Amino acid sequence: MVTHIEIYRKQLVQLLNELEFPTTSLESIWILVSTLILVTGVTTGVPVIVWLERKVSAGVQQRTGPEYAGPLGITQSLADGIKLLLKEDIIPSKSDAWLLITGPVVVVTPVLVSYLVIPFGQNIVLSDLGIGAFFRIAISSIVPLGLLIAGYASNNKYSFLGGLRAAAQSISYEIPLALCISPASLLSGSLSTVDIVKTQSKYGFFGWNLWRQPIGFVAFLISSLAECERLPFDLPEAEEELVAGYQTEYSGIKFGLSYVGSHSNLLASPLFVTILYLGGWDSSIPFFENLGRYSPLSNSSSESFDVLGPAVGIITTLSKSFLFIFISILTRWTLPRVRIDQLLDLGWKFLLPIASGNLLLTASFELLLIS
Repeated sequence: MVTHIEIYRKQLVQLLNELEFPTTSLESIWILVSTLILVTGVTTGVPVIVWLERKVSAGVQQRTGPEYAGPLGITQSLADGIKLLLKEDIIPSKSDAWLLITGPVVVVTPVLVSYLVIPFGQNIVLSDLGIGAFFRIAISSIVPLGLLIAGYASNNKYSFLGGLRAAAQSISYEIPLALCISPASLLSGSLSTVDIVKTQSKYGFFGWNLWRQPIGFVAFLISSLAECERLPFDLPEAEEELVAGYQTEYSGIKFGLSYVGSHSNLLASPLFVTILYLGGWDSSIPFFENLGRYSPLSNSSSESFDVLGPAVGIITTLSKSFLFIFISILTRWTLPRVRIDQLLDLGWKFLLPIASGNLLLTASFELLLIS
C-alpha cells in the first residue's frame, strides 16, 4: 500500500539523491524526521487535553477556570510544564536513583510507541503493521512494569503499595481490552488498524463496528478508562488513601513525566476507540468525503500532493477522539470513586466474562457465514 508518507519519503529520497547523499543516511534522516513529527504532535496534544480538562471541569462546577495565562488560559499548561522543568529534582536518600529515573521513562515510552500504528487519516499512518491492533495491547503491557519500578525505587511503603495497585489495575483491564479487539478484527478479517477502518468505511455510517459490536464497544470504553486511571478508576492516585500513589517521592520533571504518560494514553485510547468502532477517518458525510476530490485545487495539484483529503480525514479522526475525551472528563465529575475490591470485581467478574462471551458469539457467527 502506497501511503502519502511513503510518497513524501520517496520525493525526499529523490531530492537528496540528486544532492549525492548516501542512501543509508537518507533512510536514517527520514526515520528521525517522522519520529520527531509524531512525538511533537503528541506532546503538543497533552497541554491541549490538560487545558480542555480544566475548562470543562470549571464549567461543570460553575467556575471560570484558567483565564489569565494567554487567551482563555490556553498557555496555563505550558506555564505549568516550564515550572516543573525548573523545579529542583529531589532524590530520596535511601532510594535507588537509577530505578527512580527509569520508572517514568518506562511509563511514557510505550505510550508514545503505540502511536506508530494509529492511522490519523486515509493513508496517513507511520507504520501499517499487520498486527497493529494487538501491537497497541502488547506495547501497553510494559506500562505496569514502569509503575512497579517507580513504586519500588522510592523506598516508600506508600509508593510501593500504590505501584502494586496500579499494576494490578492495568493488568486486570488489559485482558478485556484484548478480548474486545479480537471481535472487531474478526469482522474486518485483519489485525491491521488501516484495514479495520477500510472495512467499516465500505458501508458508510451503518457499517461502523459500533452497531455490530455494541457490547464490545461499551466494554472497551470502560476498560480504556480504567487503563488510563481515570475517575472512577483512579485508585492508584487516590490522595486520601495513598498520599499520591507511586508518585509520592517524585518531583520536578520526573513528576511531570507521569502526567505526560497519563494524558498521552488518554489521547491514544479514544483514538483506538475511533479506529475500532467509529470508522476512523470515515465521516460518512458525502460533502466532506468529496471535498478533496472535487475541490478547485485538485486540478492544479498532483494526486500525490492532495492536501484537503488528508486534512479532512485527520480532522474527522481527532473530532471523534476528542468527543470521547470530553465524555471521560464529564465522567470524572459525575461518578464517585469505586473501592479497590469493586474495581477488580468489575474487571475480572463482569468485563472479562462479557468480553469472552462476545468474542465467542462473534467467532461462531463468522464460522456460520463461512460454512
